[in-house]
Amino acid sequence: MKQVCVISVISDVWTDQRVLRTADALQEMGYQCTVLGRKIKKNRRFSSQYFSEVSVFHINPFFRKGVFMYLFFNVLLLFRLTFWALKNKVFSSRRIIFYSNDLDTLLPNYIVSKLFHIPLVYDSHELFTEVPELQTRKFKKSIWVMVEKYIVPKLKFAITVNQSIAEWYSKKYAIPFYVVRNISKLPSVNAIKSRQELGLPENKHIIILQGTGINIHRGAEELVQAMQYLSDSYLLLIIGGGDVIENLKQMVKDLNIQNKVWLKDRMPADELYHYTANATIGISIDKPNNLNYLYSLPNKIFSYIQAHIPIISSRLPEIEKIIQTYHLGMFIEHHAPQHIAEIIHTSVHHKDYALWKINTYKAVEELNWEKEKINLKSVLEKYINT
Repeated sequence: MKQVCVISVISDVWTDQRVLRTADALQEMGYQCTVLGRKIKKNRRFSSQYFSEVSVFHINPFFRKGVFMYLFFNVLLLFRLTFWALKNKVFSSRRIIFYSNDLDTLLPNYIVSKLFHIPLVYDSHELFTEVPELQTRKFKKSIWVMVEKYIVPKLKFAITVNQSIAEWYSKKYAIPFYVVRNISKLPSVNAIKSRQELGLPENKHIIILQGTGINIHRGAEELVQAMQYLSDSYLLLIIGGGDVIENLKQMVKDLNIQNKVWLKDRMPADELYHYTANATIGISIDKPNNLNYLYSLPNKIFSYIQAHIPIISSRLPEIEKIIQTYHLGMFIEHHAPQHIAEIIHTSVHHKDYALWKINTYKAVEELNWEKEKINLKSVLEKYINT
């Protein structure tokens, strides 16, 4: 009889690649996985290479955002986790573990895990209490800080996405935080589609910014403004979603640069890979004006490497370490749009451009999910078997 793992996440299950990869690893370890996620208005089930025998339940908190969304989601999650604890641990005696993704699912997981003596794994995808959305909302931030301070020191261990964040958490809460980087699984693509097949111009330098969190302070606004200073031989392709997408669309209209900036909705990873692989340069220019972004290591960095395109990034320590170690591209020094445009132009015509592309192949050999998955399994086995 299989052991059971209940994974909780407040994001859209089908597009949260870290959650999907975690479920995949746990299934390989012999767990029957159930993922509890949030019902989003336009939940779109992308075909996934990760799920084979996983069950997904969407919790509908009735509110789309704000304090009531978080409140209702956590209350409903509490009841759902209690149901699974009773069903699997009490009535069937099957071994069960809880896997909480990020601080916004931790409280109900902790309560039910304590009530039923269920092992709890906490996976922090970011410095949740330091996200820019909370920095001007002192009361909301204080609530999350209180939850974190109460629960995290009581955990045996936790997982996070890079060494900088692990060290920050470990220093603050005096428990070990293990690093499992947010590295994409290599896409299952037999042949890369051509620009013509994708409807992309064949005679332009394509600059790509991708991600599901294109939000405030990630440099997207300045990047769009930078396109004013580049010739018509450049095209900025923005693929994904986030808080500033509508603002970017309006900005493109106001600046009358529709021929230089295209925006596309988020898409499955395998489909996105075709667009990324046809790009000239990949962009990641988060601003270091909050701890969460300062210590970030976005998933798109690994996606660019896997698509074998050079990278332009802001100087954030975790990203800078990778780009300098493997010699993969250039950095911006500040976020003035004209400076960003200059770095884009310089990168595309740089004498080392071909070398940067070649170096991505070496980087992929070392930075891949198959190696990272071994690390995740090792951490989980060490904890679950104690």
